[in-house]
Amino acid sequence: MNADQPSHTPDASSPWLHPAIQTGVDVVLDLSANYVIAGTVQEANAACITLADADVHDLRDSKSSRELYVLETRRLGVRVNRKQVMVRWDEVVAVSRLEDVVI
Repeated sequence: MNADQPSHTPDASSPWLHPAIQTGVDVVLDLSANYVIAGTVQEANAACITLADADVHDLRDSKSSRELYVLETRRLGVRVNRKQVMVRWDEVVAVSRLEDVVI
């Protein structure tokens, strides 16, 4: 990371970084495993993203599909079950702003 770059600004070498993914933005992470994570971006770097007030949702514990869960989260908001969670980028298949989920 460049010394002039704030710690919450992602390193440009990460393939998942986009200007829309900034500190304070609510996002949804689709993971390669059977998990979906929603929360507020707290910090991101080349290795991982840290979300605050997050919901780590195990799809194996639910009858809803990934898409239905994401739609419900968009409509109802994030159902917080973690104060903070760090997720490695190599586990992330897709990242989107919660407000960009089409209802």
